[in-house]
Amino acid sequence: MSDTQLFIPPKPGTKKRRFIMRLLTGVRICYLSNFIEKSYSMKMGQLRLPGRKIFMPNQFELVRKILVTEADKFPKSDMLDSILKLLIGNGLFVANGPEWKRQRRLIDPAFAHAKLKRVFPAMAAAASDLLIRLDTKADGSAIGIDEEMTHITADVIFRTIFSVTLKQGEAQKLFNAFNQFQDTAFAIGFIKALNWPNVFFFKQRKAKAAAREIRSLIKPFVLDRYKRHQNGEELAENDILTSLITATDPETGEGFSLEELIDQTAFLFLAGHETSASALSWALYLIANSPDVQERMHDEAVKAFGDKEPAYEDMTKLRFVRDVFQETLRLYPPVGFLPRQATQCEHMREKPIKPGDIMMISPWLIHRHTDYWDNPDVFDPDRYADGASRESLRQAYLPFSMGPRICTGAGFAKQEAMIVLASLVRRYRFEPVADHVPDPVGRLTIRSANGIRLKVHRR
Repeated sequence: MSDTQLFIPPKPGTKKRRFIMRLLTGVRICYLSNFIEKSYSMKMGQLRLPGRKIFMPNQFELVRKILVTEADKFPKSDMLDSILKLLIGNGLFVANGPEWKRQRRLIDPAFAHAKLKRVFPAMAAAASDLLIRLDTKADGSAIGIDEEMTHITADVIFRTIFSVTLKQGEAQKLFNAFNQFQDTAFAIGFIKALNWPNVFFFKQRKAKAAAREIRSLIKPFVLDRYKRHQNGEELAENDILTSLITATDPETGEGFSLEELIDQTAFLFLAGHETSASALSWALYLIANSPDVQERMHDEAVKAFGDKEPAYEDMTKLRFVRDVFQETLRLYPPVGFLPRQATQCEHMREKPIKPGDIMMISPWLIHRHTDYWDNPDVFDPDRYADGASRESLRQAYLPFSMGPRICTGAGFAKQEAMIVLASLVRRYRFEPVADHVPDPVGRLTIRSANGIRLKVHRR
């Protein structure tokens, strides 16, 4: 590995103002900025706040207990419900217990329509349209690459769920609405989870407006298709939405109601678009600052695709592209925290855990933990060719969570990223913008507070 590859990307510094004061004064909340250097080596941390305790386990055994072996004892925290209810209602991401199991029984068949080979043409077509858009901008000037990645990932979801493409104006609305929703919803949800008075009632209106904006782009597609199905019309669209509408619970014979369909579609849209947009934006920033990595990706993509359009069979040839994306997910996991809630008394590392305490599993901390990774803050895609990293990959790598609630769209997201990244580096060269350093902020997803701007050159 050459010295030019040893790029150390930014991570938030510890804010001088205490977390509780930033909450009460309405300063933008970023949970990543509360971590001091010691946080990246601790086995389990604890945050005492008035009204609730938050524990942060990083030890292998504790993480597996909470997410895998005893997951039923640690359902998703009501913190998530408070944050996301405005956008996805009681969708799969926040549901617990029997309701979650019912929704999972109904949703799992829908992912038969998301098999990787089946959705490949839609992903490739969206990537092709992205190249057409970038061709008009690839003159070496700086562009907001995070906006472009939001557009393509939303386009992929629109094509696979609704069988339609996403228009430029709709993409811009989504980018703005998600930014506004994230900017306010996290702080509101945190306050509610702590049972504190809602001091952000004035901001809550903005979060509600942003959620309505996002759902307004989704609802017409669901409503039209649902009405046609209810009227006995045979649905010609063979996509995820049709599968959701026609799905029935094998135990009860019932399907989703209209409102549940809108919630589930909003959940799939959030899970399949916002998280992928975050990861792809950071990936392009990382390779723009690592020219040798970028050239290796370019060479691999040219060899894999030749002078033709990408094919499904080419994906197995993109091993280094895969490792670059894997390393991106380690450094910038789209979802930086996975809150769970204790339902009974426990003892972990001699600390008493009581029902209602929040167990905050943080992929951000675990992926940069000094006990599990060599040079954890360094961007090093080659680390996965080293046998020493295999145990860390197995135990300390959870960008899609783990256990029964592992993300069912993980394969979808990886394939999408490989198509997009390989297509981009085959055609363009990316460079950083002088004096522009992204500022990572952790809210619902890990994004840059000041955007991610890159120079794009046509090869």
